[in-house]
Amino acid sequence: MNDMIIHFIVLVGIIVSSILMITLRDLLAAAIASAAMSLLLSLEFYMLHAPDVAIAEAAVGAGVVTAIVVYAIAKTERWEREAP
Repeated sequence: MNDMIIHFIVLVGIIVSSILMITLRDLLAAAIASAAMSLLLSLEFYMLHAPDVAIAEAAVGAGVVTAIVVYAIAKTERWEREAP
């Protein structure tokens, strides 16, 4: 029963960080929300007894992809422009 509650909390965190990632107008904050979603997803994989997938998701999803996106944001404008 306790495992189901923890799974539910992690899944709600994944959904909340995904919604934040889509709705935030600050691109750096959206990249951090993406990293948080990836870390929560790797935690969920670990709890589902798939440690190899969890390690790959944490390394690639939260590590490498976030670093590349933050680097790209640093080379461009940080804020999304308003629609005309």
